[in-house]
Amino acid sequence: MPELPEVEHAAQRLRAAVLGHTIARAEALHPSQRRHFPPKAWKAVAGQRIERIERRAKVQLLHLANGAVLEVHFRMTGDWEFTALHESPPKYERVRFETMEGVRVSLADSRAFGIITLHAPGTFAPIEAGPEPLTDDFTVDGFRDALANRRGPIKPTLLDQKLVAGIGNIYASEACWEAKIHPATPSNSLSKARVVRLRDAVRLVLETAPSGRYYARDDVNERDIWRVYGRDGDPCRRCGSRIVRTVQAGRSTYHCGRCQRLR
Repeated sequence: MPELPEVEHAAQRLRAAVLGHTIARAEALHPSQRRHFPPKAWKAVAGQRIERIERRAKVQLLHLANGAVLEVHFRMTGDWEFTALHESPPKYERVRFETMEGVRVSLADSRAFGIITLHAPGTFAPIEAGPEPLTDDFTVDGFRDALANRRGPIKPTLLDQKLVAGIGNIYASEACWEAKIHPATPSNSLSKARVVRLRDAVRLVLETAPSGRYYARDDVNERDIWRVYGRDGDPCRRCGSRIVRTVQAGRSTYHCGRCQRLR
């Protein structure tokens, strides 16, 4: 599932392609998308200029000239593809926007899980999520206070978007490895020094994340990309011990058996 770096990269690509453009027509091409983005929504966005594109947590928000907002969730495999109107549309095109400036924007999604929702002018409510981790809002004191009320293991806790926005399964494992914290460590047991390490590790793994959806490509081996994620059985890049895979809350978790001891 795309996480903060991938969604931010997608939003940047979308800005470069169509910010300031006017939507000429829109259409949902798959039944699952039509449930969320029906024909009346297609008609409502036609003729509207795209004034602003922003990301909040794992969501992209397209603000239109009349005050309406298009809310976009990629879910598992969604991504943007851009083509000229005279070109063939991409494979797995699920939703299509065509601009008066001649650009086709396609939500391409092999599994058709992505969702686009139109909020009429004045109806969009801010997304409930924690602080953005790459901003000054993500403070050590605020992070520690939030963890103090949580007794569950730290790695699944990091996936809670109300704690901190945009972190998913991959970067939660990566951050715990960077901070030398076992993923099963009770969240409320972390000392201030370890909270500082974890906060800094979250920022580091997000800032140094590979550009684009590398983990979704068949020609890329995730063992070459990540520090720990997907590398079970491989030597730790820090100490050489074996990387271990476990399951937490139904999700794969990876950690070093030596330098991430549970204590």
